[in-house]
Amino acid sequence: MSQQITVFLQFDQSVLVKKQGVKLSDVATVYATDPAIKQKVGAIELYRFANREKEKKVFSVMKVVELVDTSYPELTVTPVGEPDFIVEYKPEKKQKFEKAREWGKALFVSLAVFFGSAFTIVTFNKDASVDEIFPMIYRLTEGAERSTPGELEIGYSIGLPLGIILFFNHFLRKKIDSDPTPLQVQMRQYEKDVNSTIIENAAREGKKENA
Repeated sequence: MSQQITVFLQFDQSVLVKKQGVKLSDVATVYATDPAIKQKVGAIELYRFANREKEKKVFSVMKVVELVDTSYPELTVTPVGEPDFIVEYKPEKKQKFEKAREWGKALFVSLAVFFGSAFTIVTFNKDASVDEIFPMIYRLTEGAERSTPGELEIGYSIGLPLGIILFFNHFLRKKIDSDPTPLQVQMRQYEKDVNSTIIENAAREGKKENA
């Protein structure tokens, strides 16, 4: 009696591909004790996108198990990870001004964040009446008005940008420590919510590739 070989397939919730023909190794981590079996299973074609346009497709892990079982019935397939996953097809763009367009988008977002943050800080200072609080503190502690900015204004001006840098754990291209920034955490959470919604909508609309 021949020994049964187990193949492990690990899936993430979402994967990006740039080729129309999607192989199993493109969307899953394949593990088998036999390297030849691992290569054969990874070479199985999962799907082929018909158009060279951006597209997202939702698959059930059972669809993958069925494909492997059809090609190699002697194997035992053990899936690990997500029960459903998204394959996002985004072909390589060869537009002439694509790089300039990406830089333009980055510049626009940077300016929007910069001026938006500046406006938020100004409105906060106005709502909190910072321009009235500091002179009042000087009067209470020193008994007289100040005609020029003092220690409070200097400390506030230094502490505000320093606090922002420490909170976001990022300055220019360098991170202060290895922890993810709050923005990265929120982006990952948003990405998970979007992927879960796409999978649920595909299941309700009958667009999920099942076994």
